[in-house]
Order: sequence, then structure tokens, then C-alpha cells
Amino acid sequence: MPIRIVQLSDCHLFESDQGKLLGLNTEFSLGKVLDLIELEQPAVDIYLATGDLSQDGSAASYQRFHKHMDRFSEPVYWLPGNHDIIHEMSVEQRADECCPMVIEFQGWRIILLDSTVEGSVPGNFAEEQLTFLQGALEQTKGHHVMVCMHHQPVKVGCPWLDDQIIGNADELFNIMDQFDHVRAIIWGHVHQIYEAERKGVKLFSIPSTCVQFKPDSEDFAVDDKAPGYRWFDLYPDGSIESVVSRVEEVEFEVDYTIKGY
Repeated sequence: MPIRIVQLSDCHLFESDQGKLLGLNTEFSLGKVLDLIELEQPAVDIYLATGDLSQDGSAASYQRFHKHMDRFSEPVYWLPGNHDIIHEMSVEQRADECCPMVIEFQGWRIILLDSTVEGSVPGNFAEEQLTFLQGALEQTKGHHVMVCMHHQPVKVGCPWLDDQIIGNADELFNIMDQFDHVRAIIWGHVHQIYEAERKGVKLFSIPSTCVQFKPDSEDFAVDDKAPGYRWFDLYPDGSIESVVSRVEEVEFEVDYTIKGY
């Protein structure tokens, strides 16, 4: 049987549950995505939340995210995005849910990394993150590995977003290229679907649980697609299946005139 993982990302919750991002109530949209997950996913092994869980870094926003996820009995692991305040975020996390870390599940190992730089929108790995990755990959030989982060390590085709790529992604890949058991890299941040492959390693990004960004846009642009999530099946032979699912038949109010967030 495969391992079923559900990934959600970029919830952008506010201190108030009435907070809006680009005109969209992010609390409402997250609730609708979680309703969809509950409907579609009767047997999940692990939930991964890949950053920007909060828009304003408030304690209340993380408390409510934690409360939202309490509807699920399976473990939920978080990693930070550029909008998150790590101190406030970590208050709501157990010590064994914080990154960097390695999740062990059957024949797979899932590595969570922190790509954030305090006070900066673009990503970059601190030296301790890269050292952790090197050691984790050494120690997980004989297992299949998925690596998770917030920022994109490759360009996704949106110049304005590609300016926010992980600055030292080459160092990330220099480490990964030493090993042949990494099967996938997943991330959030870009609020859109991206799927590719690099040297046999599958690459995946995910829609936001709130506002979506328009693919292939030169400058900041909002898409009209609905919020969603992604699920993965990780098989014992190292193969991966993944599908994105979006909320349907719900009207989401978005202000397309706003040119930034």
C-alpha cells in the first residue's frame, strides 16, 4: 500500500478570522479546502503544511490553524514561509513537528527544511539547513526521500516570482546530486501548479488554500482558479503519484485590481 500524504500551503490567515488577502477571506477559503480534504481523503497518513500559514505572523492565526487541523487525527507537520513569524509559529507546534527534521514512515523519509530569511521575501538556505540536509541524506540511504520547503528551488516561469527563488539553490542541488535516493522535491510559495523533473527527481508546487497567482505572468497577476490542495501516493518502489484537487461550486470573492500582497 502507498503512503498517502496531503499537502496544503499558503493559507495566509490573519489575527482576525475576518482578514482578507486581495479581497478574499482566507479563513473561509481554508475551511472550504479542509472540507474538501475531509470529503475526498478517508485514509491519510501525513499532512504537510508548507509555509505562509499566516499573513501577519500573529499568535491568533497559528492558534486557529492548529484548531482547524485538529479535525484530523493524523500527524500534521508545518514548515515556515516568508510571511510566518517562526517564534509565534513554534508556540503552536510540538517539538517533534518543527523543521529541519526527518519524518520516518515505512520505507520513506520526508525531510523538512526552512528556506526563509528573516525580513526577506526571497528564499535562501542557512548553512545549518544545508548541513542538516547533507547529514539526513547520508543517514537515509536505503530509503526513498521526499524533500519539502517553502520557496521554489527552480524557476516556475513567472519572472516576478522567479526573482524570489531560493538564492543558493545550486548548493541544495549540489548536495542532492551526490545521492540517488531522492525521489521528489515539493514546495509552496508560488500559489500555482508546477510539475517537472530534474535528474530523475520529480518537482511539485501547489495551489494556495486562498488566492492563486496566474501562471506565466511577467508581473504580479492573480488567477481566477479556485483554492486547492495536493495529495501524493508514495509507493514502496519509490514511484510517486500526485493529484491537485480544487474546491468547486463555491464563489470566492477576489479583488483583481490589487497589484501586490
